[in-house]
Amino acid sequence: MNTPEIFEGGKHSDTRGSLFFNNNFEASEIKRIYCIENADVNFIRGWTGHKIEQRWFSALQGSFTIKLVKIDNWESPAKELEILEYQLSAEKLDVLHIPSGYASAIQSNEKGAKLLVMANYSLGEIDDDYRFPIDYFENL
Repeated sequence: MNTPEIFEGGKHSDTRGSLFFNNNFEASEIKRIYCIENADVNFIRGWTGHKIEQRWFSALQGSFTIKLVKIDNWESPAKELEILEYQLSAEKLDVLHIPSGYASAIQSNEKGAKLLVMANYSLGEIDDDYRFPIDYFENL
């Protein structure tokens, strides 16, 4: 798939508590996971892109605004690329799939928010990190 997609999760609550689930997300490609917790809500982590690697994001605590751009040229991307925006919340176990070819900017919407990141390559398996200044893309 060449465009970002959200796999919708859900939540079931009863007298025992709550169960968060995502029966639409197939995780067989995942090789590595980690969590991001931004220092504060004003900080935007980005722009980091991957030409080859795919990522999947899910909010474990709090909520996040995720902005994505499809990179047109990895050495010198156009500054006016369209920015896609997604909201992820720990209220449901939604998973945002970021295909290869995108750069992301991540902002937590509340203090203490935690974002689960899943990747389809192990650490050090490939050299595929591309970083751009946070103010690089004009539409931000």
